[in-house]
Amino acid sequence: MTMTSTLSDDVGPSASALIDDRIATLDDWRGETLARVRALIHEADPEVVETWKWRGVPVWEHAGILCTGETYKAAVKLTFAKGAALPDPTGLFNAGLDGGTRRAIDLPEGAALDPTAFKALIRAAIELNSRKKTKTR
Repeated sequence: MTMTSTLSDDVGPSASALIDDRIATLDDWRGETLARVRALIHEADPEVVETWKWRGVPVWEHAGILCTGETYKAAVKLTFAKGAALPDPTGLFNAGLDGGTRRAIDLPEGAALDPTAFKALIRAAIELNSRKKTKTR
């Protein structure tokens, strides 16, 4: 898997290395979940760029932010920056449903994530970001 990464200030370890460290530090189900989600994102978009923002949040980008990967005690939260504008026919979004722009997927311990539906969501986010970039040029 080829990973492209940047830090918001381009100083220190790469974002990919910081995400690797976060996964290793979370030596429980949260690390496994974050690693699995990361792999699915790279499968859906081999050109995704990994960044590290907001003092320690893994972010995946392609023509803009696709989603973040926050880790909490009870869940791994995948927040899609423009989730409200994305089709979600299988109902993956289960958090932030009242927000005007963002939507999230909370994955508690033992939660199943449909890989096909998740990768479709990533591809839809890329398409939306790419359309918005084209319109602003």
